[in-house]
Amino acid sequence: MKFQGTEQYVATPELQMAVNAAIALQRPLLLKGEPGTGKTMLAEQLADALGTELIQWHIKSTTKAHQGLYEYDAVSRLRDSQLGVDKVHDIANYIVKGKLWEAFTADKPVVLLIDEIDKADIEFPNDLLLELDKMEFFVYETQERIVARHRPIILITSNNEKELPDAFLRRCFFHYIDFPDRDTMKDIVDVHYPGIREELVREALDVFFDVRKVPGLKKKPSTSELIDWLKLLMADEIGADVLRNSDSSKAIPPLYGALLKNEQDVQLLEKLAFMSRRKG
Repeated sequence: MKFQGTEQYVATPELQMAVNAAIALQRPLLLKGEPGTGKTMLAEQLADALGTELIQWHIKSTTKAHQGLYEYDAVSRLRDSQLGVDKVHDIANYIVKGKLWEAFTADKPVVLLIDEIDKADIEFPNDLLLELDKMEFFVYETQERIVARHRPIILITSNNEKELPDAFLRRCFFHYIDFPDRDTMKDIVDVHYPGIREELVREALDVFFDVRKVPGLKKKPSTSELIDWLKLLMADEIGADVLRNSDSSKAIPPLYGALLKNEQDVQLLEKLAFMSRRKG
């Protein structure tokens, strides 16, 4: 089965090619792109399209690679030994399965999402090389080898917070999700709000892309923020004529809190509006 997007997810031909190529090569698909471009949502929709389970491993700065395999709960075993619990004699009762273990032992191929891998320590990706290559790992506490029943489809996302090791990159199929152009963005909006007024979408997209073009923005609004903003515009019944208003004193769009997420960017737009008024 070839992935071609879903009713809830607009996938460009380039992204479709990347997903299908990674599946054919049986290599992890490394996805990069601006936050809010749908990297995480792709894993959800891919699992839905393939009719399989999605296993998500969300990475934090404190996450260690070994946690994806398993963890040995020595504290619980010590407590149970003090209480005289019978299960303390079997160490397997204190092995906590990680997300890779779950994916390896699933009854059918699953989609495994390793989300925001760049948040972890620089050695994190290298510590997973053997497991991702061989699709197996060894549990030292129980002297047990865990081998994947079915090779999972692995998606790995990164926001480029830090560089990933070359040895890890060699084992991945890479795709950068470009920010959607206007036509693609309109298709995305239509997926979320099928009955939305065309005029409102047209004017909202004008404002949205104009804001993204402002030089010096600390954080440009993303796709998810546009979707939230449109929802508020419809809820407050703000019409296209309001967005079309070219009055320089209203350079900051209505309900801008959905688009702008820090005070520096708000102040920047306010400053541009002030300069525009003086020039006028």
